Amino acid sequence: MKTTTLLTALLAAGSTAAVLQAEDTYKIDPVHSSVAFSVRHMVINSVKGKFKQFSGTLVMDNDAVKEANGTIQTASIDTGNAQRDNDLRSANFFDVAKYPTITFKSKRVEKKGDETVLIGDYTMHGVTKEISLPVKVGGPVKDPWGSMRIGLEGKTKLNRKDFGMTYNKVLETGGLLVGDEVELEINAEAVKQAAVK
Repeated sequence: MKTTTLLTALLAAGSTAAVLQAEDTYKIDPVHSSVAFSVRHMVINSVKGKFKQFSGTLVMDNDAVKEANGTIQTASIDTGNAQRDNDLRSANFFDVAKYPTITFKSKRVEKKGDETVLIGDYTMHGVTKEISLPVKVGGPVKDPWGSMRIGLEGKTKLNRKDFGMTYNKVLETGGLLVGDEVELEINAEAVKQAAVK
């Protein structure tokens, strides 16, 4: 009797551990997500823009991010001005015909206090660099349709010259037409995917 009770307890503990260690995949919901950026213009102002087409996945281990991957379609850039957007799509900047995507693939995740930092390979304009992306994770929560959702908010700064985007013009005052430092901001909601059987 004691042996049966002990065996049952061990099996129950094993089942609980399996649940606690389960990994879930979440897919970015583009309707409730955004990928935006900001860059200095003629030193005196910041111009903001966004990418309208992107996708990505998160792998969660309980409530912690284990892996994050994303892809941005560079031709979807939108700064609210068609002429400027076409210039950004040209070989002067993103060269979308040659480099149609920007990608991020996490390699590891670090915890710094309450902060989660995604460290991974960021590829833009044909150049890959390791970057750190500090993020805040929200949820999981159940939406009104019964799906589980995770929120992810992050900001980081990049130097476009590090990725071979060097085009610029010098102003009469000595400043540059376009700043080198670009601030990237990601606000994402991701929906849990059904487990593959």
